[in-house]
Amino acid sequence: MKLLQINSVVNTGSTGRIAEGIGNKAIENGWESYIAYGRYGNKSNSNVVKIGNKWSNYIHVGMTRLFDAHGLSSSFATKKFVKQIQQIKPDIIHLHNIHGYYINYKILFDFLKSYHAPVVWTLHDSWAYTGHCAYYDFINCQKWQSQCDHCPCSFNYPKSYINRSHINFKLKKKYFTSVKNLILIPVSNWLKIELKKSYLSDNKTFHIYNGIDTSVFKPEDVDDSFRIKYNIPLEKKIYLGVANIWEQRKGLDDFIKINEILLSDEQIVLVGLSEKQINALPSNIIGIERTENIGELVMLYSLADVLINPTWEDNFPTINLEALACGTPVITYDTGGSPEAVDNNTGRVVPKGDLKSLRLAIDELRNSDRSILSRNCRERAIKHFEKDDRFQEYIDLYQSLLMK
Repeated sequence: MKLLQINSVVNTGSTGRIAEGIGNKAIENGWESYIAYGRYGNKSNSNVVKIGNKWSNYIHVGMTRLFDAHGLSSSFATKKFVKQIQQIKPDIIHLHNIHGYYINYKILFDFLKSYHAPVVWTLHDSWAYTGHCAYYDFINCQKWQSQCDHCPCSFNYPKSYINRSHINFKLKKKYFTSVKNLILIPVSNWLKIELKKSYLSDNKTFHIYNGIDTSVFKPEDVDDSFRIKYNIPLEKKIYLGVANIWEQRKGLDDFIKINEILLSDEQIVLVGLSEKQINALPSNIIGIERTENIGELVMLYSLADVLINPTWEDNFPTINLEALACGTPVITYDTGGSPEAVDNNTGRVVPKGDLKSLRLAIDELRNSDRSILSRNCRERAIKHFEKDDRFQEYIDLYQSLLMK
């Protein structure tokens, strides 16, 4: 059997690592695995197929910025890729992020609707059923339930200087509902509920949580040399924040406010910042640039007393799972699927922007028995979010689709 996955990146970032993990599990089950990608990536155990090049990416960015035509460029690259699909002849085609300035969804879906194999689409965000944005929770926009128009998020990803959300909505609805054998996989219960309010409500839907490698993300002893490297004080409670990109929706401004209500023995450490963002931080917040060094990230999770995730819009953030696996409790805003990672034994959920409730949550966790709390976090991560179990769910789904 042959599996072809399509994603913007390969074996990097959350979606790239998920695709890689599914590919590894497919290989383990005797499948031949391919991952097609459009931007960049790391070495993969699967056969990789590059869609387009940097010039087609640049043109796609330009078409998005100038004409709000995201997903409607890269025609030549997509036609070439379709020919490669025909040569591979996959038994299952699995889509991830098909946004990201690299593929033409009209050409792709025109091909998919006539292709003989089942098509699975894991939805990591909301872009598939809106006229523009990947997230809308921050501004509580509900236009996508009927007809997007005058999008208030046009300057957010994928950024555009004009607004064609009404046209994009109709086009995406036309093409994304044209594939009759399309199976949707929302990675949170929240997104599954949202899908039922969208034009994708008639598609078969199966919920599968994201998975992480709990043999990598696990509690580690952190020596003083690691703390010294990042000037992290030994005597303080450490409250960690992590993001791949610290956008407004990820809550960077909220950490500035949180910093003002901390006690003298409490310290914020933020990971994933740009140099410019680090320089703009209050002097008593420790800022660390983005790292691809998983070992260092595990150390940071392990030394933290709490992961604080004040995200204002998200589907199912992986950082919550990684922190739990390292024995670190999580405080998150009541945002999208983020609360689904924790229960009352492993963290707290507070209303967006409610610093009083967040302060109370911090106090409750810091006064809890840390050894019991850490054990509960680790057990929850293994039970619900171990990657091998979650990725096997995909293989089982593939097998069931091929038996029909």
